[in-house]
Amino acid sequence: MRLYMAVAVGGFRRYATYRVATAAGVFANTVFGFIMAYTYIALWDERPRLGGYDQAEALTFVWLGQALLMTCAMMGGGFGEELVDRIRTGDVAIDLYRPVDLQLWWLAGDLGRAAFHLIGRGIAPMVLGGLVFELVLPADPLTWVAFLVSVALGVVVSFAVRYLLALSAFWLLDGTGVLQISMLTGLFFSGMLLPLTLFPGALGEVARALPWSSLLQIPADVFLGKHTGWGLIRAYAFQAGWAVLLLGAGRALQTVATRRVVVQGG
Repeated sequence: MRLYMAVAVGGFRRYATYRVATAAGVFANTVFGFIMAYTYIALWDERPRLGGYDQAEALTFVWLGQALLMTCAMMGGGFGEELVDRIRTGDVAIDLYRPVDLQLWWLAGDLGRAAFHLIGRGIAPMVLGGLVFELVLPADPLTWVAFLVSVALGVVVSFAVRYLLALSAFWLLDGTGVLQISMLTGLFFSGMLLPLTLFPGALGEVARALPWSSLLQIPADVFLGKHTGWGLIRAYAFQAGWAVLLLGAGRALQTVATRRVVVQGG
């Protein structure tokens, strides 16, 4: 366990070294936050309770999206491209020889990455948005704790999805196309473009049932107090259920992929 803690700390420090990139990311998140905020204002001026949110809640949703965009890797990225490249070049064989679990190794590093992005790229845009717009901030400290728990579960779900997609490179050899599809899917079905409560009919039901809703929609609703009591437990259970299911699928696919490496390696 101490080893994986060290890997997580290493992941945090790794991303913390890119200070210029972090500053540029904060700037980009803030700019896009303002663009989306004014778009939402135009929408909510016409429909004051659109999707079950008032305007202040909708604007809070926008800035939560900017805060969690990189934290939950809604656009992909993180370890995925690196793992795909290691599979393509064959360097993954070295990883398999290490006396550590491949999936837990990458998960620990991704948790460190997510922790840095939450602090380094999440707080500043939220604060800047709060200086200009009326946002809804929880008064109860327990709501903040509940939100952080939901974010952590969302990060694990995000990792599990990206890990599965990265492992597809064992068969596809070049996973670039899969990662690009993942980016578009993550943006659309996480609620980053519009809250999933705005999606009509069957599309909305499906979107809210998919794992990507764990990345933003559920954490944002926890932050806004939409999930409390047993509703909060059900939200956690939904996220945890997808995390277990997808991590299990990743473990199974990893086992098959490992046998493929052994066969190819002789």
